Amino acid sequence: MNLLRLTAMEALEMMGRGELSADELTGAFLDQIDRHDGDVAAYLYVNKTGAREAAAAAGGGDRPLNGIPTAIKDVLCTEGMLTTCGSRMLEGFVPVYTATCVSRLTEAGVVNLGKTNMDEFAMGSSTENSAFGPTRNPWDLDRVPGGSSGGSAAAVAAGEAMWALGSDTGGSIRQPASFCGVVGFKPTYGSVSRYGLVAFASSFDQVGPLTRSVGDAALMLQHLVGKDPRDTTSVAHPEQIVIPEDRDLSGLRIGVISELSGEGIDPGVREVFQKAVSTMADAGAQMETASIPHAEYCIPAYYILAPAEASANLARYDGVRFGLRAGGARDVIEMYEETRSLGFGDEVKRRIMLGTYALSSGYYDAYYGQAQKVRTLVVNDFDAAFREFDLLVSPTTPTTAFGLGERVDDPLTMYMSDICTVPANLAGLPAISIPVGLDGGMPVGMQIMGPAFSANRLLQAAHGAEAAVAFNRVSPLVEERD
Repeated sequence: MNLLRLTAMEALEMMGRGELSADELTGAFLDQIDRHDGDVAAYLYVNKTGAREAAAAAGGGDRPLNGIPTAIKDVLCTEGMLTTCGSRMLEGFVPVYTATCVSRLTEAGVVNLGKTNMDEFAMGSSTENSAFGPTRNPWDLDRVPGGSSGGSAAAVAAGEAMWALGSDTGGSIRQPASFCGVVGFKPTYGSVSRYGLVAFASSFDQVGPLTRSVGDAALMLQHLVGKDPRDTTSVAHPEQIVIPEDRDLSGLRIGVISELSGEGIDPGVREVFQKAVSTMADAGAQMETASIPHAEYCIPAYYILAPAEASANLARYDGVRFGLRAGGARDVIEMYEETRSLGFGDEVKRRIMLGTYALSSGYYDAYYGQAQKVRTLVVNDFDAAFREFDLLVSPTTPTTAFGLGERVDDPLTMYMSDICTVPANLAGLPAISIPVGLDGGMPVGMQIMGPAFSANRLLQAAHGAEAAVAFNRVSPLVEERD
């Protein structure tokens, strides 16, 4: 049996029946990492010894996620384990505490396989901005896996992790999930604690799962959501997350967002998406056209607001308290300048400058203030849409995964990779990407969005769509082990 094809739910059932051990399962994934991560580069750090010890300790245990091999995005603090955020600024940094979301999974019994690569400080859409080199897409090693959670998505797609944790600021879970043919879920803002998540843009950032199936996403979410006294923006989720079983889509009224599914979407992606929409209609969903009138302003607003928050959050990296410190400086100001010049990559510097400019005297009202008004308009657009529809859908990305190096020197084109995902972040809404087909041999994702705290409705619909579309393909790196 190819253990790399199993979902977490299937693996737990087999271990419960005594047909599989945590040792065997973890060994299969570590072996796959040894075979292929030299090419894929999904991991920055592989926790080989710790993973084997955890798997051995899991034998005979009764914790709910006992023995499930898990990858952790390197933006989440892990006590005693490197946490670099893909940046030279934090090269060699080892936190003294663990992020709440990681602790909750560990307490539930998962095996931590290691820390995954990412765009530096989560700023990017391709995982090419990592200071430690790019990650490659397991479906085609000459293409990007998406970003910023590209390492986590690639690890799941390559069979190098059963599931993974990522973070989503403007699409950083859903976009790489789409590019790599896996499931990615961004929860409602505040659903999951951000304690221990290294901040990019604090009013946008949210932690979530990348998995093989919608059921696995629900399973992980059961152990992630909930109020944390160490994160004052976290809230008690109003409903208990339920693993979906009903695949019936009848009775659901679903809006297809016209502004995000027409012009600007690659014809091949649009064709696969429209076929999935038709399949959902055949399965009983009432599919109609919906509108988010201010969708065209989402990218400009996001790229003012998020860099503005980043410019403040990244001010803490000054060479004094932790991380890189440039040597030979004549005074403290020169030390600040040289440390930040050496430690930050080009994209991070670009966004710090954008954010600082937007917040500067004389420009605040013209840029930051206006962008906040757009954010309010987008929230109002979604409120109006959800008075008419249960859920909304769009393609997750306008294209399939593009080639390595293809957009590195064209940041504006790179930013447009997030055109379909950013609206949910501006509004703080839950959204999931599921794979629905292939275009030119590369995965295409469908995004489903719901009202705030509608995770169960969203998961049930995604589960039904997953069954109806029946995309059962895996990357060549997993398929070769059959």
